[in-house]
Amino acid sequence: MHLLGLLRLAGAAVFVLAIQGAPYGAELEYPQAPKRPISDVFHGVTVVDDYRWLEEDNAAEVKTWVAAQNALTRRYLDGIAQRADITRRISHLLGSRSATRSDMRYRGGRVFALKRAPPKNQPVLVVLPLSLDVSQERVILDPTRIDPSGRTTIDFFTPSFDGRLVAVSLSKDGSEDGTAYVYEVASGRRLPDAIARVTFPTGGGSIEWAADNKGFFYTRYPQPGERPPDDSYFYMQVWFHRLGTPPANDRYVIGREFPRIAEVALEASRDGLYLLAEVRNGDGGQIAYYLRNTAGKWMRVADFADEVKQLRFGEDGRLYALSVQDAPLGRVLAMPIADPRLARAHVIVPQGPLAAESVALSRSRLFVRYRDGGPSLAKVFALDGEALGEIQTEKVSNIDFVEVLDRDRLLVRVMSYVSPPLHQVFDARTQRLAATALSARPAFNFDDATVDTGFAISPDGTRVPVTVLRRKDMKLDGRNPVLLHAYGGYGISMAPYFSPLNRLWLDYGGAYAVVNTRGGGEFGEPWHRAGMLTQKQNVFDDFAAAMRYLVEKNYTRPERLAIEGGSNGGLTMGAALTQQPQAMRAVFSAVGIYDSLRWETQPNGEYNVTEFGSVKDPAQFKALYDYSPLLRVRDGVPYPAVLLTGGENDGRVAPYESRKMAARLQAATTSGHPVLLRTEAGAGHGIGTALSAEIELEVDTYSFLVDQLGMEIPAR
Repeated sequence: MHLLGLLRLAGAAVFVLAIQGAPYGAELEYPQAPKRPISDVFHGVTVVDDYRWLEEDNAAEVKTWVAAQNALTRRYLDGIAQRADITRRISHLLGSRSATRSDMRYRGGRVFALKRAPPKNQPVLVVLPLSLDVSQERVILDPTRIDPSGRTTIDFFTPSFDGRLVAVSLSKDGSEDGTAYVYEVASGRRLPDAIARVTFPTGGGSIEWAADNKGFFYTRYPQPGERPPDDSYFYMQVWFHRLGTPPANDRYVIGREFPRIAEVALEASRDGLYLLAEVRNGDGGQIAYYLRNTAGKWMRVADFADEVKQLRFGEDGRLYALSVQDAPLGRVLAMPIADPRLARAHVIVPQGPLAAESVALSRSRLFVRYRDGGPSLAKVFALDGEALGEIQTEKVSNIDFVEVLDRDRLLVRVMSYVSPPLHQVFDARTQRLAATALSARPAFNFDDATVDTGFAISPDGTRVPVTVLRRKDMKLDGRNPVLLHAYGGYGISMAPYFSPLNRLWLDYGGAYAVVNTRGGGEFGEPWHRAGMLTQKQNVFDDFAAAMRYLVEKNYTRPERLAIEGGSNGGLTMGAALTQQPQAMRAVFSAVGIYDSLRWETQPNGEYNVTEFGSVKDPAQFKALYDYSPLLRVRDGVPYPAVLLTGGENDGRVAPYESRKMAARLQAATTSGHPVLLRTEAGAGHGIGTALSAEIELEVDTYSFLVDQLGMEIPAR
């Protein structure tokens, strides 16, 4: 439907803004967003919110306004000259990808996995023999057969120890609001058991089987009537379900002593006799561990203050802990599972020069993954700590520990910016990697590309890694279109990854850059802590330094620079465009956080207080107030072109964040560049999105970026 027609149908008032360079000379008609000021006072500071009314998801006027914004965005994006070519290329790159497998679990002598096989809209649950022979792979559950619309997804799954059954959490429309079901592996038949509310975007969810395979432990949110409505997505506990019995008969196991914002994950020992509950105090990196022994008794192995980042079962009767207490870059400790006291734990692998990020245990080997800025590497140790070498991988790559198989074999996945993800088996006895058929090489490659690495210098002198993927024949003359990506939070590292969409971007003449800002885990927990709570501005300073670096090194200039990020990375985008509006030409920001003072009023925002801080704390309020993108927008500033996206069912970041930011920017900017809002009705934070919807979003995103940077359709 034509934009104006839809606006008239919706009854929305509009004002007209002539856009220079808009496709086909179009005019953008921004739906009016009236200012209705509401004042709050924090520590003596009065803060005015003009757009609080846009927080009401179900209000008729908000729905009308969102519909008008979507129509405006649709008209603009559909008019871009390069769109047809981009649609063809992305549909081919994403819709014809070879099958990929993830989330692999080894149980009952078999390997279970989620398999994504475009053009199918959702991954399917499959089982393979231990040989990993894909010709013998069999589908257990295909969500598109349950829901042909492609809007039902598998949140996670856990096989029983004998491999006969598998518990699966399913949710719809990207909600991540999951119900657990049980399927027979041999027949694919679903059993009558169904447990609601085992997972949600606030605290996640988890399931682990009992050793006898006759029931399972699961995470449980409060049931209706158990707590006030505002507590519905808090107070996770662990319960037990016996197969074939009504959920009303399930019994409480542990969790009443956990924090309100606990995030609980369950993991059993290889024989199922011991159960570990990992309990996170929100998202700030504080973790406690509780162990259930063979007698069914629980004990707390590590508290939040003990700074244990990972706890893993060994097959030698010990627990192995990755700890940063008195070792900021991490060291590995071991203690007997029969008496797991940290005070008596022995140091197996001491702290080294790189950040220890994760561990895996086989029968006689300890594997430790280290992070060196963005790339990672894996070292092999005997269980007494003797160094036995390194798993050899490509330079500037990332290695993931996927699953420990039998006979000291570790399944790993390795990829880089130019090499696709490949699953390989590392045999500790021979110290060799063996290829598998779990991953196939795509029909395209990056043989014409190179990867540059360097460091930007942040205002306080911190060296911040910047990586650039570009074609070898690109001239560094300052005229190239560059897309810069960042995240910067939760200790999550921006590792090298292989993206088909980078092939599109390079074909259009662009370069793709990644900056490893503080707040991530690229240099361990100190790097994370330097970008959280009252230190969050460091993230934005690092990002600004990366933008300057790309200009100083003659990759690009501000009018040919675009930036992108999502979720917490969307906050980075919001800070960048409000603090440095002249440093870039275009901004793509997905499901972002922009109203920092209101963030903790959302259910998932409460879980994030340990990472971002709270307005209740004076120092933390000041930091939040100083960088809040929504508050930093100023009238009369020529802001860059902006595309904001959100999902109506997002339980991680409320979609009103993007609505309020769009309204404020549209009212303030004087640049003549568009500020667009795209809201997806059948999606959430991006998890579980149907492939068809993913393709549509990527087409819109790259059409917007290519148009704004003046990039031309490449010759075929």
